Amino acid sequence: MARIVIASPSEASRTQLSRLLASSGHSVFRICASEGELRRTLTECEDGIVLISGIQPDDIAADFEGHFQFLLIGRPETLNACESPQVFKLNYPCSGNAVLGAVEMLSQLHYMRMPHRRGRDRALVEDAKRLLMTQYRIDEPEAHRRMQQYAMRHGIKMTDYAVQLLQGGSNDV
Repeated sequence: MARIVIASPSEASRTQLSRLLASSGHSVFRICASEGELRRTLTECEDGIVLISGIQPDDIAADFEGHFQFLLIGRPETLNACESPQVFKLNYPCSGNAVLGAVEMLSQLHYMRMPHRRGRDRALVEDAKRLLMTQYRIDEPEAHRRMQQYAMRHGIKMTDYAVQLLQGGSNDV
């Protein structure tokens, strides 16, 4: 499942979006109140879906192009000011169903864009994530992030790193 990040300077918007997503079974990876906080989160997260309200996403979308799906929720003047072609736009006010429908669409786009592991490779990565979750008392997205970052830093496939972890050959995460 794609990691979802919410970004808005408005506490009411952040809370409303977070509750809406939680009520429909989506987990939110992080909630950001500023553009700087959003940039730090996206650098850490590496890929996913970003719901933005009250922050102009043009520069952020350009900087993280290809890694994230962006949904800008705003009034017509805000949406018209956004020139980035990779930002999906949703007119405010909108229904919860419209937001959830947009999130589902972006989740599908995210899924189609991500590489897919098959059979044994998928099982190895999942087993290694469970090992990390138990060993470090972390949740699944954090275990995935740590494995992904280690693999990227060392120029190896995540599956190869999973094998190392499961064979006890690496404690470095």
